[in-house]
Amino acid sequence: MSMEGKVAIVTGSAVGTGRETALLLARQGCDVCVNYSRSASDAEETAQMIRDLGRRTICIKADVADDSAVRKLVQQTETEFGRIDILINNAGTTSFIPHNELEKVTEDDWNKILSVNLKGPFYAVRAAAPALRTARGAVVNVSSVAGVSGNGSSIPYCASKAALNNMTVTMARALAPEIRVNAVAPGFIDTRWFKELEHYEVIKQFATEKSPLKRVCSPEDVAKTIVDLATSELITGQVLVIDGGMTIAD
Repeated sequence: MSMEGKVAIVTGSAVGTGRETALLLARQGCDVCVNYSRSASDAEETAQMIRDLGRRTICIKADVADDSAVRKLVQQTETEFGRIDILINNAGTTSFIPHNELEKVTEDDWNKILSVNLKGPFYAVRAAAPALRTARGAVVNVSSVAGVSGNGSSIPYCASKAALNNMTVTMARALAPEIRVNAVAPGFIDTRWFKELEHYEVIKQFATEKSPLKRVCSPEDVAKTIVDLATSELITGQVLVIDGGMTIAD
């Protein structure tokens, strides 16, 4: 699948994996809609990087948990570029709560995490589906190994990603043959966001030592896998783990 002249939406693409995905798509010939919810300056920086690569871009603020905002995001993108070929559901959130401390999980935690991590991708796919059908396009959901192993920042986060994995398969059936739907499930990603965590170095060392490949994911690693899935024309309904082998470790 040639990327030249295609149009992609990447949610949560101001920084980290979303930014790297947007840039890789641009390098391969895509025009890209950069989406953000809070980081306006970072999002504009990403957009300028895309322009510097010679591709067109727009930068749109939208909370993926808001269905009406997502519909406007998709409408603006299609109006600007005339088509949508690729949707990358990268926006996500979490809360850090030890799994055995059940009373610390609040209704707000559940609502926030499920709204962004699960309902957000659904809203985006639903809004973009007509354009994606016309383009015979692709969706890639950014999940997590937390949805496979049940190990992660909190029980609601693990549950949201497990549900996203399930929804990926369900949507792949529902939207075939015109639209392919897949997901990537990264392990620890060495991003700026992770580096701001209190125990970043300890977490990274543990993940590195546990990995059979003795390394953790970079945003570039995950972006490459996302773009590979977006362009692989015979793959749909799959959740591809990218974690250096942590899920197979003893």
